[in-house]
Amino acid sequence: MTNDRPSPDRVMRLINGYWATGVLAAASTHALFTHLENGAGTAAELADRAGISERGAQTLLDGLISVGLIELHEGRYRNTPEAATYLVEDTPVSLTRFAKLKLKHMGALTDLAEVVRVGGPVSNPVVEVANNPHWEEIVKAIAAQSVPAAGIAAEVLGLADAGALSILDVGGGSGIYSGVWLAANPAARSTQLDWEPINAIARRLLDERGVGDRFTTVDGDFHTTDFGTAAHDVAVYSHIAHQEGPEDNVEVFTRLRQALKPGGALVVCDYIVDDDRSGPAFPLVFAAEMLLKSKRGSTWRRADYRDWLVKAGFEDISFHSAPPATLVIAR
Repeated sequence: MTNDRPSPDRVMRLINGYWATGVLAAASTHALFTHLENGAGTAAELADRAGISERGAQTLLDGLISVGLIELHEGRYRNTPEAATYLVEDTPVSLTRFAKLKLKHMGALTDLAEVVRVGGPVSNPVVEVANNPHWEEIVKAIAAQSVPAAGIAAEVLGLADAGALSILDVGGGSGIYSGVWLAANPAARSTQLDWEPINAIARRLLDERGVGDRFTTVDGDFHTTDFGTAAHDVAVYSHIAHQEGPEDNVEVFTRLRQALKPGGALVVCDYIVDDDRSGPAFPLVFAAEMLLKSKRGSTWRRADYRDWLVKAGFEDISFHSAPPATLVIAR
């Protein structure tokens, strides 16, 4: 009798997917990708440089081979191009902080089945409040994700050659958009609206980037703080819409439209799904995080953003790929 059943391998890998998170977080904690990039190529060499056991080093190497982040070449391990770009420490796009942070979040997934049943959080995760002591860790961990998108937006808008312009970053967090854009355009100035503890982090980070003299902050909640009228050439609303409901996003987009000068541009960046919700893969699965942590948030469709922006008074709306996110430019 021929066994024509499909292989269970993929299902088994998904059931045990938390192993991948654990291996990646542990490897990041011990800087294995950085040591690999600097020439260590065996379990013994990595154990010596990282100060860990050789058995532990070999286990991490096996796991990283399994998930496709390192490869073997003539008997020595080395980073794949993805790992070399995003998992080596102390680079502008390094995601090692984020990898370590996500390991701490895994416990929340035990609530997901009940969250799905009731349609929202079953506990009260106090995250979106000004005095969250974890902002120092979270803000810096997620900053690297926005570096590529900020660069793409700068190219699309031609910011480097735009001369003196005023930027408004609503809920700017680490100030990464301001940092990238101010570095590209020495005549630009930027204002970030966010809670005071987060603004303090952003000012420090932009001082380190050497552009802090053209960066100012306004302490407040973007839901209630005035954005001004016809005051800015460019506005940014990055990775916020997914935690807000449709009416909230329309309201904020309307105020952002009013804050822009004639001809000004709004840059929205988020995990956006196709209109038929068939992809992309990362935004689709990210919706589970919003179900766990927010009362009204989700990963919204392109059609949703277009509808909201038109209601807010924008006429020219375009979408630009910035994997795993999408940029929306509205004028």
